Amino acid sequence: MKNRITELRAERGWTQAELAQRVSVSRQTINAIETGKFDPSLPVAFRLARVFALRIEEVFLDDQ
Repeated sequence: MKNRITELRAERGWTQAELAQRVSVSRQTINAIETGKFDPSLPVAFRLARVFALRIEEVFLDDQ
C-alpha cells in the first residue's frame, strides 16, 4: 500500500523517531511503513492519520 508518510512527516519537520513516539510504535516500524516493506495494522493507520489531522484516505493511497 502506498502512503504519504515521508512527505507529511517532512512537512512538519519530524524525524522518524518523533513520529514513532507520537504514534506509539518503533522508529523501525515507521521506516518499514514509509518504504512499503510493511503495511500497518488498522489501529496504527488510524493513529497515523490522526497525528497528521487527515483522513486515512489522505495518508494511505490505493495501489491501483
